[in-house]
Amino acid sequence: MAKIIQFPINPTPKKLGLQRARKKKGKEDGKPGQLDLFSGGKLVKLNQLSVFEEALLIDEQGDTKKAKRSYLKAIEEGDCAADAYCNLGIIESQEGNYPKAIDYFTLCLKQDPRHYEAHYNLANLYGEVGNHMLAKVHYGIAIELEPEFPNSYFNLGLTLAQITEYREAVENLKRYKDLAPAEEHQLTD
Repeated sequence: MAKIIQFPINPTPKKLGLQRARKKKGKEDGKPGQLDLFSGGKLVKLNQLSVFEEALLIDEQGDTKKAKRSYLKAIEEGDCAADAYCNLGIIESQEGNYPKAIDYFTLCLKQDPRHYEAHYNLANLYGEVGNHMLAKVHYGIAIELEPEFPNSYFNLGLTLAQITEYREAVENLKRYKDLAPAEEHQLTD
C-alpha cells in the first residue's frame, strides 16, 4: 500500500540561497596555488587584488552600489567576466529587479555556458517568479555540472513537488540528504 505524502501548499518552502561566483582557478595541472618551477613564471604583486577580487570583497561587505560598479569595471577589463555577470545577477535578484537579474545570468552563460552557479541561480530565480519548468531545466544542468552540490537537489526536489512530480521530488530530496551534513537534514525531514 502506498503512503501519500501531503506537501503544504502555503507557504511554499524556502529554497536554499543563491550561490555567489568566486574567481575560477585557471585550467592548470598540478596542485592549486603552486607555481610550476619548470615553465615561465608570472609576476604576482602582493597585497594587490584584481578588479574582480576587489568587487567581490566590496560585495561581501554589503556595499552593492559600489560592487555593481566594480563588477562592471571587471567585465570591461575582461577580469572574470562570467563570474562578474553572475554576481551582478545576484545583486539584481536580491533587489527584486528580476528581468535585469535574468539578463545578467544569461550574459554570464553567454561567456561560459557551463557556469554552474549561473544555472543554479537562474533556476532559483525562475522558481521565485513561478516558472517551475525553466527552474527544473536549470537545476538539472547545474546538477550535471556540479553533481556533488547538495542545494541543487534540495531546490529541484521542491520545484518538482510544486509541479506534482512527487516521486522525482522525493528522489532528489533523498540525494540531498546523502550529500548534505546531518545537521541540515531537518529541512527534508
